[in-house]
Amino acid sequence: MAPLRYSINITLDGCVDHNAGMTDPELHQYSADIIGRADTLLFGRVVYQMMEGAWRLPPGGEPREGMEGWTVPFAKAIDAAPKYVVSSTLDSVDWNAELVRGDLGDAVRAIKEKSEKGVYTGGVTLPLALAELRLIDEYEFVVHPRIAGHGPTPFAGLSHYLDLVPVGRKEFASGAVSVRFEPKR
Repeated sequence: MAPLRYSINITLDGCVDHNAGMTDPELHQYSADIIGRADTLLFGRVVYQMMEGAWRLPPGGEPREGMEGWTVPFAKAIDAAPKYVVSSTLDSVDWNAELVRGDLGDAVRAIKEKSEKGVYTGGVTLPLALAELRLIDEYEFVVHPRIAGHGPTPFAGLSHYLDLVPVGRKEFASGAVSVRFEPKR
């Protein structure tokens, strides 16, 4: 069974609002590489719609007018990746995506079984449900050297502790640091 990896950009004070993070060519390339480590993306409705609005490329796959050149590898990676979308409110999806219906645990285990390289997810609501079910195999926090003073935080309301062990760390020129953890077994 392929791993389900969670990755999120987060400020020092725990904010995961996508507008609160910092961005630069190195971080965008790292994010493109993250997607390249998987063969499937798993999104909730909000993240799916946000990513589609920001990164869906026009037919032919050429960058949109005004897109910064250093964002293109990320845009191409996310545009091409197969996606599963967990939503009870959407009737249909496209952008190389399929809706997930039914029992979340069973559906995600089936997606992990089909995957060869791994599945990536991000966001707040869906990852909380996945953590409750203990389906996440790796947690990555890309910590930005910024204090936001507002915004959503990940895993608020989790019903149990998740003890984790560190498995990797990467520092960026911007001062951001990626830290990766696996659940303690």
